[in-house]
Amino acid sequence: MPKNTFYVLIQKHYLIIVFLLGMFSAFSQDLEPRVYANVPKKLNVVAVGYAFMDGNVLTEPSLPISDFTIQSHNFAANYVRTFGLSGKLARIQVALPYTFMDGSANVNGENITGSRTGFGDMKVRFGVNLLGSPALDKAEFRKFEQKTILGVSLVTSIPTGKYYDDKRVNIGTNRWGFKPEIGVSQRFSHFYAEVYGGIWFYTDNNDFMGKKLEQKHTYSLQAHGSYYFKNSMWIGLNTNWFFGGETIINGVSDDSQIDNWRVGATFSTPIAKGQTIKFQYHVGAYTNNGLNYYALTAAYQYSFF
Repeated sequence: MPKNTFYVLIQKHYLIIVFLLGMFSAFSQDLEPRVYANVPKKLNVVAVGYAFMDGNVLTEPSLPISDFTIQSHNFAANYVRTFGLSGKLARIQVALPYTFMDGSANVNGENITGSRTGFGDMKVRFGVNLLGSPALDKAEFRKFEQKTILGVSLVTSIPTGKYYDDKRVNIGTNRWGFKPEIGVSQRFSHFYAEVYGGIWFYTDNNDFMGKKLEQKHTYSLQAHGSYYFKNSMWIGLNTNWFFGGETIINGVSDDSQIDNWRVGATFSTPIAKGQTIKFQYHVGAYTNNGLNYYALTAAYQYSFF
């Protein structure tokens, strides 16, 4: 059996896998606390990180596929800049991932393997805190106490990722994605509670194996609870939920709708002035379709004005 049989037999799982890898490899800000945090304006944050993902793909029992697993090593660079916009705190965030992905499956009793390496799709987030978070300079910020923040964002996925139009599994998606989002953040002394909700919309991929591939919109909801210590160290519990995203190829839909729920934990600690390291672990609590995986991430962050 030729090696590319591994990819030929997984058409219905293609976009589910790539969609989840795209969220994950960009440190995709889809399980990210403090997105609407109150911080000073003119703040710059540079971060580099590594993430390891290991999971198995849920396939139909009728398919001649078993032990379908995927692993990836992901590196990402992030940049955040805050500024004032009509007196409100605004921020722009850019994330670019690079991924090494390997997969294997048992197809009709034969072990098939494959790999992909390259840049993933860049993600850009533009957000504004509409209520409860004025644009303050560093000195003014020290005297301000956060209560309730209401913010909005637009996340854009740019098709910069490695893509082969004759392959069914790719790191890049060869289409644009847009997610309008609304978020609420509430501070209770040392405890922060946050909830974000958004919807991903996608353009079409017109170069999928010579066919047109569409994807319906995907609903996203995440929540975070974090406790902050006096030395700026913090720990948090995280969860998110994705629903929808059915794919359509040349006008024919398949049974690819996702209903996935994930849970995790985050730990962040300062190591020097303006420098922190952060660790996160998350795992699937419920996965109805596609890739069921766990992920470990580590990131270094440097903040300056």
